[in-house]
Amino acid sequence: MFGFEDEAGLVQDREDLIAVLQMRFGTVAPGVIEKIYELQELDTLERLILAASNASTLKIFLEELEAG
Repeated sequence: MFGFEDEAGLVQDREDLIAVLQMRFGTVAPGVIEKIYELQELDTLERLILAASNASTLKIFLEELEAG
């Protein structure tokens, strides 16, 4: 992919991740959103989208987020 396509993918995956978190757990703390926007790897974001979809609690997802 080209640089602009990578960036577009990152933006879309970040927004998807935040949307999944909001649907599953309600309001997402600004600090969590900041941490999501610091992520720069598509693989990590895609893994976290799956984790957010399957985590039974927000706490479990946050542990995944902290793990990187």
